[in-house]
Amino acid sequence: MNTPAEASHSHSSEHDHKKCVSEALGTAERLCVVRGVQLTPIRHQVLELIWDSHKAVKAYELLDRIKPLQNAAKPATIYRALDFLIEQGLIHRVESLNAFVGCSCSGHQHEQLLLICNNCQEVEERSAPDVMQALSQEIKQADFIVHSKAIEIHGICATCAQTMSSEQA
Repeated sequence: MNTPAEASHSHSSEHDHKKCVSEALGTAERLCVVRGVQLTPIRHQVLELIWDSHKAVKAYELLDRIKPLQNAAKPATIYRALDFLIEQGLIHRVESLNAFVGCSCSGHQHEQLLLICNNCQEVEERSAPDVMQALSQEIKQADFIVHSKAIEIHGICATCAQTMSSEQA
C-alpha cells in the first residue's frame, strides 16, 4: 500500500504541498517530543527547507537558503542539523546526488527505495515491501552484514514521461 506521498506525485494537480509540509513538520515535532530530543529552531528550519519541494537538496544549497534566516549559520551548523534529522529518520540522504530529501514515512523505521527523476529532479520514496523482502533474502543467503540499505533508481517519472510524449505528438 502506498503512503500519501507515494500516491500523489507533487506534479499532480491534487497534491496539496502545503498540507504535505505541514504534516511532515507536525510528525517531526511529535516524534521529537516522544523521543525526548530537541527539534531546535535551526533543525526545524533545515527540515522545512528540505520539505520545500520533493527534490533532493544539497547541504550548501540549504546553507545559502538559511543564511537570510540565520546569518551566523556555517556549513557545520547545516551538517549537524542534517545528521540529527537523518538520525531521527526525518530525512534521507540521496547518496547518488549527495543531497537530502524529506522522509514520507518518518513514523517508523524502514528501508528505502528512492525513484529519482532525471528530468524534474523530484525524488519519490516507495516502501516496496516485496522488493525489500527479496533483497533481505539475498543478503541473508550471502551471510552479509548490512549497515544500511537504500536503493536509488534514476529514470523519468510518469508525469515527465507523459509531458515528453505529448510534446512529441
